[in-house]
Amino acid sequence: MTNGRGADGSSAADPADRHGTADEGGTADRDAVRVDRVMDGLRAFGANYTEFTRRFAAWLGLHSTDAAALVEILYAEDQGAPLSPARLSERVSLSSGATAILLKRLEQAGHIVRTRESADRRVVTLRSSPDIRPRAMAFFGPYSERMAEAMAAYPPEEIERFEQFLGTLRSTMDALLANEYENGGPTPPAS
Repeated sequence: MTNGRGADGSSAADPADRHGTADEGGTADRDAVRVDRVMDGLRAFGANYTEFTRRFAAWLGLHSTDAAALVEILYAEDQGAPLSPARLSERVSLSSGATAILLKRLEQAGHIVRTRESADRRVVTLRSSPDIRPRAMAFFGPYSERMAEAMAAYPPEEIERFEQFLGTLRSTMDALLANEYENGGPTPPAS
C-alpha cells in the first residue's frame, strides 16, 4: 500500500500537487505527515481490534472466523438490530454456504440460537445464547471500560466531529468496495 511517501519518507509527489499550493512554512508537507499518522493510527487500531477478536476466539476455543461472527451477532443485538444469516454473511465476508456451516458450528457449541421473530416466518434472526453473553462481557469488559475512559477525556463536540470523520471514511471505503474494487481491485498496471 502506498501512503503518498517514498521509502525515504519524502513526498512521492509534489506536495502542492496533492494538497494545493505549499506555503513557505511547508504546510502541505505537515498536512501530508498528519494524514499519514492518522491513517497509520487507524490501521493499527484495526489490527489491534482483529487481535482482540483472535484472542477471544482462543479464549472460547473457536476458530477466529467463528469468533468474529459471534462478535458481529453480539454487537448487532447490543445495537437493537439483530442480524439475519444473509447480513452476517456480508459482515464477515463469507459465502452463504460457508456462513450456514459456521452458524451450524456456533449453534452446536451452544453460542447462538436461530429464531423466527418476523411476521414473515421465513426470516431467520440470529441471537446469542444466554450462556455466551456473560462470557463475552467478561472478556470484552476491560476493553469496553478502557475505551470509554479514553473517549471520556474528549469533549462531546470533539467526539461528534470524530464520529463524522469516521462516517466519511466508512462511506468512502464502502463506495470504493462497491465500485473500483467490486471485482477484486483495479486493473493492475501493465508490466
